[in-house]
Amino acid sequence: MKKKASVIIPTLNEEKLVERLLKQFNGDFRKKYEIELIVSDGGSDDNTIAICDRYADKVVTKDNNRSQNISQGRNEGARQSQGDVLIFLNADVTIDDPDHLISKSVEAIREKKCSAIACRVEVHEAERKFSDVLFHGFYNRYVSFLNKVYIGMGRGECHIMSREAFDKAGGYNEKLAAGEDFDLYNRLRKTGKVEYRNDFLVYESPRRYRKYGYARIILDWNKNAYSVFFLNRSISKSWDPVR
Repeated sequence: MKKKASVIIPTLNEEKLVERLLKQFNGDFRKKYEIELIVSDGGSDDNTIAICDRYADKVVTKDNNRSQNISQGRNEGARQSQGDVLIFLNADVTIDDPDHLISKSVEAIREKKCSAIACRVEVHEAERKFSDVLFHGFYNRYVSFLNKVYIGMGRGECHIMSREAFDKAGGYNEKLAAGEDFDLYNRLRKTGKVEYRNDFLVYESPRRYRKYGYARIILDWNKNAYSVFFLNRSISKSWDPVR
């Protein structure tokens, strides 16, 4: 039976965190909303694949030894999927209200109220510091503003779009090591409305902020975003994973 939506999770050595997200999409939940759960693995050498095999409808693995960036992983997951709505989630996130996010996003996309949706991203209160509150409070408003002025933007932690819009936009740019989220959403806005939904909340791991600090991360994000926007290439040649 064709599914209404496909949830696609790219992974690379995510044994520490991915299971908590996978558990939010148990069999009963997937059946209720007619969704499939696909994991697209980039070459994990830990227990990630074994964990994902217990939960996912399909685990897509690489067939070569070449490194794979997150854009390639997402695109491969999309190729293996069948849903009319594509929901890309990073492996380190959890959803605040899965029923609300899935039901309302599928409804909005299938009824063509928009082509794509950007979500609010925060750090969960159990791990949250004051710096997290300041940064995410500002950045969520920034993402909302960009979409209001027709500059498409969506944090890579959660991307939601119609398959039609994804195909028209050409999917993720696999040549970009960073800024691929901004790049895709800027192209998606040309296919239709990109809507920012403050009521769609996902929690991300603060692991990168804890390792590098907000100053460096903001600088890296902005350099890559402006380079992608004006030059169609990222400044960063690679985006090192933090586990």
